[in-house]
Amino acid sequence: MVFLKVEMSLNVLISPSQLSPQGLLLRKAVIVRLLEDIANRKASKDHGYYIAVSELKAISEGKVRELTGDVLFPVTFTCITQKPMKGEVLVGSVDKILKHGVFLKSGPIESIFLSEKTMSDYKYIGGENAVFMNENSKLEKDTIVRFKVMGFRWMEADRQFQLLATLAGDYLGPL
Repeated sequence: MVFLKVEMSLNVLISPSQLSPQGLLLRKAVIVRLLEDIANRKASKDHGYYIAVSELKAISEGKVRELTGDVLFPVTFTCITQKPMKGEVLVGSVDKILKHGVFLKSGPIESIFLSEKTMSDYKYIGGENAVFMNENSKLEKDTIVRFKVMGFRWMEADRQFQLLATLAGDYLGPL
C-alpha cells in the first residue's frame, strides 16, 4: 500500500474536567483526545487508513461552548496514512473460504475478496475446512498469500475500503 504524509486539521473537544491552568496538562489532554479521535475515525476516502500522527503543528486558541462548558481546540497536525491503489501487489492472510472465492485480510484492510474466477487453476474442495487447491499449492484459513489489487471502493457506513484481488500474474499466490 502507498504510505502518504497528510497535513490535517481537526477540532478537538475537551471537557471541563480535563482543563487545567497548567499548560502542559492541557496540551497532553488535547494530544490524547486527538489520538482517540483519529483511532475512532479509522479511515477516510481521501486519505486512506490512519496509521499514526507524526507531528503536531499547532493548537489554536480554544472556544468555550456555552451550554456544556466544553472547549473546542482547532488542531493542525501531520498524519501517516495508508491507501490502497489499483495494480499494487500486497500480502495478506486467508480469513474465510467460500464456494465463490476467498476473503483475505491485509494490514488494516479487513475486506479483500479473491474471486474463484480469478484463480482459474484452483478448485474448490468443500467440507468443514474448505480449501482451494491446485496441483502445487492450496489456500486454506491463515495461508499467507501475495495478490494484486484489481480495484477497490470506499464503504462510508463501515469506514473502510473493500478490495477486489487476483492471483493472475507472476509470483502471486500462497507464500
